[in-house]
Amino acid sequence: MPYLSRRHQLGSTLLYHIFNRGNGLGALFRAPQDYQYFISLLSRYATKHTVNIYHWVIMPTHYHLLLEIDEPEKIPSLMAGLARAYAFYYHKKYRTFGHLWQCRFKSQALYKQTYLMSCGRYIERKPVQAKMVSFAGDYTYSSASFYLFGKKDGITAQDPLFAGFGLRSTKRRRRYSEFLNSPGLDQDKLFENLESPQGSKEFLKRLIKENGLFLPRRRGRARK
Repeated sequence: MPYLSRRHQLGSTLLYHIFNRGNGLGALFRAPQDYQYFISLLSRYATKHTVNIYHWVIMPTHYHLLLEIDEPEKIPSLMAGLARAYAFYYHKKYRTFGHLWQCRFKSQALYKQTYLMSCGRYIERKPVQAKMVSFAGDYTYSSASFYLFGKKDGITAQDPLFAGFGLRSTKRRRRYSEFLNSPGLDQDKLFENLESPQGSKEFLKRLIKENGLFLPRRRGRARK
């Protein structure tokens, strides 16, 4: 089977859980304008690279994204561009210099049908776990408000599995709220190690690691 066809088949099941944080756990976002600027950058880069961001959260010192992209090879350039653009803004505003980000972004490959919702919940519950809010929907800078209240934020693409919570929007939101408020502690552990992809044995066999990123395997490549 041609590689492009095989890659498309795998791509329809492949998600990426992306994470990065400030250098030395320093603050990345000090004011509401900082969060909004980063969100505007996410919107711009998602549009440019044809990315669906299903779940996300921006915390004072770090962020998480759960995204799908047709060409995973573009993720490094996407994330590098995002990091540079925000660092330029931050240093100019606060008159700082040096490394803003602790390191290169981390990414975790996930099997879409199994882990889309559970990883989304893990991400949207981060402010609750950090005791910043009691309810995920009370946190301003995450995708939780999109699913709980129908609030448009300019970056959230609706999770394809969200429709399964009910035919009517009120029922979907109520059921999603129940889902979000019942933490999956066992599953949460799967998303803490971003170096470990999660999926079936067949899914994992079809991945290959290149430059720290798990990509669809090309035919004939040796395993590393």
